[in-house]
Amino acid sequence: MIQIERILCPTDFSPESDRALRYAIAMAKTYGSTLLAAYCPPSFPDTQERERIHGHFEATLRAHTGIGKHAIKNRELLIREGDPDDEIPQLASEQRVDLIVMNSRRRPKTAALLGSTAEAVCRTAPCPVMVIHPNEREFVGATTGEIDLKRILVAHDFSNDSELAVRYAASLAQENQAEMHMLHVIPHLTAVAMSAAAPLIEEEFQRASRLLQQAIPTETHLWCEVKHAVRQGQPYREILNYADEQEIDLICLGVHGAGFAMRALFGSNADRVLRQAPCPVLIARPLKPLVIEN
Repeated sequence: MIQIERILCPTDFSPESDRALRYAIAMAKTYGSTLLAAYCPPSFPDTQERERIHGHFEATLRAHTGIGKHAIKNRELLIREGDPDDEIPQLASEQRVDLIVMNSRRRPKTAALLGSTAEAVCRTAPCPVMVIHPNEREFVGATTGEIDLKRILVAHDFSNDSELAVRYAASLAQENQAEMHMLHVIPHLTAVAMSAAAPLIEEEFQRASRLLQQAIPTETHLWCEVKHAVRQGQPYREILNYADEQEIDLICLGVHGAGFAMRALFGSNADRVLRQAPCPVLIARPLKPLVIEN
């Protein structure tokens, strides 16, 4: 099972960031993890401001853990001056973080090419990133702070990165007795091409279905129900449609860093899922060691 020992949550202490911190606290309680909150102002705050920030952090912790109940003993607030796009991945490397949990504000479509801090972090983080959005289906109670995770979707393309997404989804499913949904999307063909390739397409559906069943570790069936689906079309659209139809609580995607970054300008499937998902999204990326430049 995946071990999540250190969780990093970037925050600017806005209500939106506090929401992401609520998720990070809930995950830390579930896995017994150390919780690290990261604040990256443009200039380092003075003593009075630092005291105010630490007070807000502790108050938020108390609000979501309860005084003296399920408290998170190992927690720390890290203050790092600089651009969050750069500092958050660097902190994650230095602190040997296993998971980043952060908020992403929904932006107008006209601003999509400008990117967001969450998208930038997803491209360069040395570990998986869970992204929380406003106005989405939530699986952590706003008042209870407890996880109620019922359905997890893994969008699987049979790559090694997708296998990592399966491992994270299976771990969360085991901890929360949640359903796992495995989805593979076959690229859409034109009507003419589809008619000519109909037998091959049917064969591809059958092959994908077999591979999806094989992608789940056998022991996973002992603690959760697993459902499989193969669809045809634009991958990001089918992922979003399936998540809506099945009332999915968390989408897990395996993403290779280089491909994600290179396709970002034109909007990769991962970008579009991140921007439009009806629920939180976990971008699963292999853990990478810290590289210190001379």
